[in-house]
Amino acid sequence: MPNIVLVGAQWGDEGKGKIIDVLTERADWVVRFQGGSNAGHTVIVGERKYVLHLTPSGILRPNKRCVIGNGVVLDPMEMVSEIEALRQVGVECEGRLFLSSRAHLVLPHHKALDAGREERSSMSGRIGTTRRGIGPAYADKAARAGLRAHALASRRFSEDAREALRRGNEALMVAGLAPLDVETELARLAEAAAQLSAYVADTERLLNEAVARGESLLFEGAQGIMLDVDFGTYPYVTSSNPSAGGASVGTGVSPRHVDRVIGVLKAYTTRVGEGPFPTELRDAVGERLRTVGGEYGATTGRPRRCGWFDAVIARYSAMINGVDEWAVTKLDVLDGLETLRIATAYRLDGRLLDAPPADARDLARCEPVYEELPGWRESVRSVRRPQDLPRHMLAYLSRIEELTGVPVAIVSLGPGREHTLEWKAIEKI
Repeated sequence: MPNIVLVGAQWGDEGKGKIIDVLTERADWVVRFQGGSNAGHTVIVGERKYVLHLTPSGILRPNKRCVIGNGVVLDPMEMVSEIEALRQVGVECEGRLFLSSRAHLVLPHHKALDAGREERSSMSGRIGTTRRGIGPAYADKAARAGLRAHALASRRFSEDAREALRRGNEALMVAGLAPLDVETELARLAEAAAQLSAYVADTERLLNEAVARGESLLFEGAQGIMLDVDFGTYPYVTSSNPSAGGASVGTGVSPRHVDRVIGVLKAYTTRVGEGPFPTELRDAVGERLRTVGGEYGATTGRPRRCGWFDAVIARYSAMINGVDEWAVTKLDVLDGLETLRIATAYRLDGRLLDAPPADARDLARCEPVYEELPGWRESVRSVRRPQDLPRHMLAYLSRIEELTGVPVAIVSLGPGREHTLEWKAIEKI
């Protein structure tokens, strides 16, 4: 298999974990390149449901090696908990999971700052973060004040962590928030460091040596393009680059070694948190999509906002990410809807737009321009061959291809591995 970057093409929650799980069968390494425990990738294997926040989804495939790259911000305590939870269900990480020594750590004061700032913001000023400390950790990274994962395996860990916590308390007090008990937090961090030190590695070298041997890499993004700190609905975004370009920066693997980009689209659109959402449905159809699709955040449990498929966003995503083919998920959620709608453009102040404006306030004022397509009445969960899909579903997928200029290669008709169909351009992978 070539080296592939898989990205979310909307606001995240597109079902990337499942698609990664399917593709991992043909990959040697699965590599997470950005974000933190604010991500939630859900994979269903048989009767068991796995929710992963930091560990790449490939860990569920025996003999696959997984990397958490330097672009990720890593919460040591949550990493320990996730490794232990996987062990409890028979998934061993030791010898298969590697943490970049250059990944920055999410520390207790980052979480306190994140939660405190969100609580103190007015409703209109809230970003809708997961309060996992992701933004403050990236802020410290940019300010050159962070603590990196190599500290976990260092004899100087206690000294370095105590100093980081001291600076964190200063930031908390400046923000008018209560300081943390440094010794208590240091003890918790030291315990996590002792358990994680064996996982810390020079992953940049590991991955580049794997490329030199001809082994295949599958890069796993978190969130989606519309939450990208540069290209998303700023400021209602995450603090990293979930776009395909983030794969190289977040792993140390040259973009010359990336062969293909697969974008994951939900058959409709959702987002969690605050911010503009042009195709949002605040009616019975939106509630139906939420209920049937189980649209609740894997990390926070928050209900997702639901809306019609937005081809403007998908087209923009294809351009920014250089998408070669789409994986379209949750098509089964649309079963039984008589009519489907696709937003083909936006109308703003009398003008038609074929791409989202940079200013989130302008995007909030955009009116979607819809076209209607007939839905399908039959259930598709049992379909196992593309040629057996309802003709109206095939027409819906063809229209997505026409509007975005990108072929559909994978479709998901349900939560399990067996509900995934591959055809067309996927034959090249």
